[in-house]
Amino acid sequence: MPPSPAPRPAGPQPPVRDRGDACPGALRLHSAADGGLARVRLPAGDLTSHQATALADAAERFGDGRLSLTSRGNVELRGLADDCGAALGGLLRDAGLLPSVRHERIRNILASPLAGLDPHTPSDVRLWARELDALLCASASATELSGRFLFVLDGGTGDVARLGGDVTLVAERDTDRADRGGALLRVGDDPAAVRITGTEGPRAALAAAEVFLAAARASGSGAWRVRELPAGHALTADAVAKSLEAAGIEVRGVEPYENPAEVSRETGPYVSRETSALVSRETSAPGIVEGPDGRRSLSVLAPLGRLTVAQWRLLTVVAAEDGSGELRLTPWRGVVLPGLPAATAADHLGTLAAAGLITDPGSPWYRTTACTGLPGCAKSRTDVRADAAHAIASGTTPVPASAAALPVHWSGCERRCGHPQGGAWVDVLAGADAQDEYRSSVVRPLTPVPAPVPTTPKAQ
Repeated sequence: MPPSPAPRPAGPQPPVRDRGDACPGALRLHSAADGGLARVRLPAGDLTSHQATALADAAERFGDGRLSLTSRGNVELRGLADDCGAALGGLLRDAGLLPSVRHERIRNILASPLAGLDPHTPSDVRLWARELDALLCASASATELSGRFLFVLDGGTGDVARLGGDVTLVAERDTDRADRGGALLRVGDDPAAVRITGTEGPRAALAAAEVFLAAARASGSGAWRVRELPAGHALTADAVAKSLEAAGIEVRGVEPYENPAEVSRETGPYVSRETSALVSRETSAPGIVEGPDGRRSLSVLAPLGRLTVAQWRLLTVVAAEDGSGELRLTPWRGVVLPGLPAATAADHLGTLAAAGLITDPGSPWYRTTACTGLPGCAKSRTDVRADAAHAIASGTTPVPASAAALPVHWSGCERRCGHPQGGAWVDVLAGADAQDEYRSSVVRPLTPVPAPVPTTPKAQ
């Protein structure tokens, strides 16, 4: 008799992916209830004012006149006509937003938004982001990655390290070294990390992604993300370290991983527990950010992650005429405008507030997010954005008293698209039919649970 199969471990099992992921891109549009949807990847959320203008033009010419900010620092254009693909692609290509047609959906790179702008985040991991993006676009094997695979580059405070990256690099501050100090590389939720040199960070991140691809092929699971690898094929820091050494990348050791926002060290590469916890908690807070060079950055949030073309153009004008000429999109659906003079920062912030942007951490819109809902998503039971806006205006958001300081996310169905990552949040879920009231509860996703294979792309 053939041997009995090994018993399956208890608990949720990783899905078996028998097809490629259906994530939309800038060229492969998703057909939504409100028209075509394009997702434009922006590594590290970086935009020049010229590129931002091109996105506004695209939303105005081809879409519904709005731009959606995603939880990965990307931009979505909605309401697109079926026949606009070629013209949209040409506009984005001319603006430098499509460096590689084959790689455009895999350029998912998050980086600490305040790197180089805030005294608590001195490591400019945004240089890593540019190097990694160039390496990705030059790699033939990287095209096998799914549109959901995520690289996270943290400046050492833990602000983005907790956002569920498949490959996470955390910078370590070491001003005495000529190689940008060191870095910790972590794959998925492995409890250990590989210590490498800072200059090798981008190359090591790509190499770790290639190790994942090999493991996914060997497992036969078709996994899209590291957490989906089945038992027996899960990646470990030790295995990744061996692969890095085989690729000629110096490995300084393997050690237990701790998010720097939760680490307390009086000396060494991390800031103190008190400072890092504050930075990690308030990175998304709107307002004025004082920089180490005497200049200022403005941090604003988009109500429910959506901006009108007029609001977007106003941000672009401030960046071009009084800032550094760049915009940084954040994973908290916000925009940072660097390089403003101290004398004009407050006036500009007031102008942006008058235009309807969130500029005050005391605003009831702060920490509130929502899925697309009706009419954009046919799977939603209701217009959750309108419901959330009404609840904010009337002060009736169903939040438990014990969770008043937590992020609140409104969802029109159980998929909970676009919910907050990396911590507790209040889940406001539409009832089973239009007559039911919203249900709310505090969700703590401390243990990642593999999601079922979606029938339509999940909004980021």
